[in-house]
Amino acid sequence: MKVLYFAWLRSKTGTSSEDISTPDGVETVQGLVDWLQSRGEGYSDAFADISVVRAAVNQEHVDFEHPIKDSDEVAFFPPVTGG
Repeated sequence: MKVLYFAWLRSKTGTSSEDISTPDGVETVQGLVDWLQSRGEGYSDAFADISVVRAAVNQEHVDFEHPIKDSDEVAFFPPVTGG
């Protein structure tokens, strides 16, 4: 699975992207977030307030209960506003 981080999420995690194998028991975006938070302080900080994080799976906006699989691309980013 390819995981992408944008804006301040990239700063807090220290990376813009990474390739991971889907962890055992992780079946949804929320499960992935929970697993990522356990990886260390930067990840924990990035996902501390999930209400200000949005997700996309394979370039489509999804909610956090959306199922994921090993071949997916999952992106995390802050809410986007227009002007």
